[in-house]
Amino acid sequence: MNHRQLSTTLPETDRTRHRRLREQGSLDRAELNAILDAGFMCHFGVVVNGHPMVVPTVYGSDGQNLYFHGSVASRSLVASPDATVCVTVTHVDGLVLARSAFEHGVNYRSAMVYGIPRLVTGPEEKLEGLRCLTENATPGQWDYARQPNRKELAATALLAISLEEASIKIRTGGPDDGDGPDAALGIWAGVLPLVSTWGEPEADPLLPGGIAPPAHISSRSGTRLG
Repeated sequence: MNHRQLSTTLPETDRTRHRRLREQGSLDRAELNAILDAGFMCHFGVVVNGHPMVVPTVYGSDGQNLYFHGSVASRSLVASPDATVCVTVTHVDGLVLARSAFEHGVNYRSAMVYGIPRLVTGPEEKLEGLRCLTENATPGQWDYARQPNRKELAATALLAISLEEASIKIRTGGPDDGDGPDAALGIWAGVLPLVSTWGEPEADPLLPGGIAPPAHISSRSGTRLG
């Protein structure tokens, strides 16, 4: 398992250099970790048999590695074991509605992680990676549910990619045309926030009566995602 201490500042590489809207970019690793901690779904870009694929999948992070399910990607590793991939995580926080369509935008937080993934085969790291996935989505669930047995572990493809090389962009605030010529148009402008919240737990229809959702699940009802 990779426990090498990563720097607090992300390295600026040719892949991660912000060439456009540089003011929205960041090299702060703490902001990268905050973006990853706020979600649990990523998109994994990989080339399989010469064709690009972008696969949505769940992920978890331990601050040094990003773990994610990768049955499709693991097949590509056999043919191209040294291929660099890209994993993205994006949170949309609102629509930025300006006075002109040209100035419209989106408030968002995004991260792009680059690297060569490796197939996790060691039982100890595999369990830890799956724990990261589970806890990233539902804190407290790993210890509550039955953990994977040896057969289930063998049937699970888990990939890890180092968080060494990543690119961050964050956009906040309102439209940028409030002091321009369009300000005289009398058109409403501002931000339409987008907030995702957890609903009430819905029991499995086959669940016997008398089994209530545990506190770590029921307490999330009405709380904000991310």
